[in-house]
Amino acid sequence: MTATDLGLPTLTGGLDLVPHTDEPQKAKEYKSDQEVRWCPGCGDYVVLNTVQSFLPTLGLKRENIVFVSGIGCSSRFPYYLNTYGMHSIHGRAPAIATGLATTRPDLSVWVVTGDGDALSIGGNHLIHALRRNINIKILLFNNRIYGLTKGQYSPTSEPGKVTKSTPMGSVDTPFNPVSLALGAEATFVGRALDSDKAGLTEVLTAAAQHRGSAIVEIYQNCPIFNDGAFDVLKDKDEAAQRIIPLRAGEPIRFGREGEYGVTTTGWGGFEIGKVSEITASGGEIVVHDPSIADTAYAFALSRIGDQHLNHTPTGIFRQVQRPTYDDQARSQVEDARTAKGPHLQSLLTGKDTWTVVG
Repeated sequence: MTATDLGLPTLTGGLDLVPHTDEPQKAKEYKSDQEVRWCPGCGDYVVLNTVQSFLPTLGLKRENIVFVSGIGCSSRFPYYLNTYGMHSIHGRAPAIATGLATTRPDLSVWVVTGDGDALSIGGNHLIHALRRNINIKILLFNNRIYGLTKGQYSPTSEPGKVTKSTPMGSVDTPFNPVSLALGAEATFVGRALDSDKAGLTEVLTAAAQHRGSAIVEIYQNCPIFNDGAFDVLKDKDEAAQRIIPLRAGEPIRFGREGEYGVTTTGWGGFEIGKVSEITASGGEIVVHDPSIADTAYAFALSRIGDQHLNHTPTGIFRQVQRPTYDDQARSQVEDARTAKGPHLQSLLTGKDTWTVVG
């Protein structure tokens, strides 16, 4: 079913069915009248400012944008944006967003969630929203801790993490959110840092333009319960040696002088090496291609590095096209209405019926 069939304007990408505005917008128009209340130094402030600055570039009408959140510090987001929004229930934001995206194709639907909300109680909802390829955009704030409930370990806390709920250190194996999303067949997967406004804006723009499920993991600092979790990626000297920027069509290189690169291993994975040594031995530097259909490529990229952040790819891991659940569901409804599909009465009186004898 097309935008024309629905009587809506035809646009492009993930914003295909969402009405645009001809009037230029400014970031201040997306700021609500609510007092922003997070702890001083929280990374959420930076992400909020980035989103408020980014949304006007989409050219959408504010009344056609919806932010749905679950429970957690990040879930205050809808209050601070001058768009429609809903502070929903713990872990269930993707389910509510699915209903919105399916019934209202004229909306740009966003989910704001945290590593606890999305990956613990909400894990089931998250993976099914991704595999169904619902046309929603999910911002996953990852600070590796439960902040709102005061410092318990989360599904992304590193092994050995000492918290109020793990006084002797966590014995859990943590999730890699990017790997998890790719395993669920998400059609768009990205990662960015809260402090990297340019990089975050670039990934968010691509996510907004993508038609289908898009998830962006955002490394976000909690100054109260897990301060400095990502400091090694924010220090200029350290960042150059650790952050691996992913740019479509370009060799995957990093380092102060681009002296390190990513190359393939014998079993189909990736490893890090000095560019000079890789080329001298006849190897090649991998050229990044997020459009590869097989998730194995992007998954292998997501496995580079570890919880210690020795090497951390950022940018867009995967960006492919696949029919969306909501488009197909609306198409089936339309077929039923126009008698292109099975007649409703024939379904009601089909073979799976019984005659009850008194």
